[in-house]
Amino acid sequence: MTAGAVALATAAVLAVPQSARAAETSPIGFGAGTTGGGSASAVTVSTLDAFKSAVTGSTAKVVKVNGLIPLSGSVDIGSNTTVLGVGSSSGFTGGGLRLKKVTNVVVRNLNISKPLAPADGIEVQASTKVWIDHNSFSADRDHDKDYYDGLLDINHASDNVTVSWNTFKNHFKGSLVGHSDNNASEDTGHLKVTYHHNWFDNVYSRIPSLRFGTGHFYDNYVVGAETAVHSRMGAQMLVENNVFRSTGVAVTTNRSSDVDGYANLRGNDLGGAATEISRVGTFTSAPYGYTAEPASTVVASVTGGAGAGKL
Repeated sequence: MTAGAVALATAAVLAVPQSARAAETSPIGFGAGTTGGGSASAVTVSTLDAFKSAVTGSTAKVVKVNGLIPLSGSVDIGSNTTVLGVGSSSGFTGGGLRLKKVTNVVVRNLNISKPLAPADGIEVQASTKVWIDHNSFSADRDHDKDYYDGLLDINHASDNVTVSWNTFKNHFKGSLVGHSDNNASEDTGHLKVTYHHNWFDNVYSRIPSLRFGTGHFYDNYVVGAETAVHSRMGAQMLVENNVFRSTGVAVTTNRSSDVDGYANLRGNDLGGAATEISRVGTFTSAPYGYTAEPASTVVASVTGGAGAGKL
């Protein structure tokens, strides 16, 4: 390689933000401080029975999943747990994981596919301090929209969640935050979620759909959505430095619910997508430290760094 070629290659690497070249070792955003099982000795499992046994209880634990395990329904995960896929092709298919009334859970590097209803790929219910990072969620769009359930749903006043560097592909209902218009008494003041550096590819809607809560959606790449970000029932959303392609509506605040949501937009590359902002919100500054890379580098960062096998 000539000296000039070396210089060009070096410049290209340096042009990619540091976040794309090294996976975070701890969550950024509302889920900051989540440690899961921390430094507990890891146990590796390859069967459903072994996995169920390993993730129960609230003692600190790190559970490594080796291989693709079929599920029927959902498996409950205990508090103070890290679930970590081995390699690039380990995980679960046919069902999902449920975090119900737990705290301090990390889920990383898993393939989670085709969660048959009523199971979600991951459901976070009445839980706090959750980090969902570098997973590959997928289904197909060969069935009706209710054949599979959500890829990632967060509900019942869950709080302090970060969703980072995941891929969501080939699905109708991507990520629902807040399950019902009628749950204001429980959800108001909760459902604080950060989404950053995720890749939504051929996901029809709910990218995400947020009721009542506070959502920060930055540096994500959305391709092929009908309706992407949806703020409803008074939710506050900051939508920052994202890229949208082949998308009908990038952000809406006035669909499908009796009460509109709020949204603030800045630095996005809409790629010709429409926006429907009926109410501009007050959430303009996130209450934590982060660095949002410009939209011009998001596609390279996300396609190069998101999903299982990219840690």
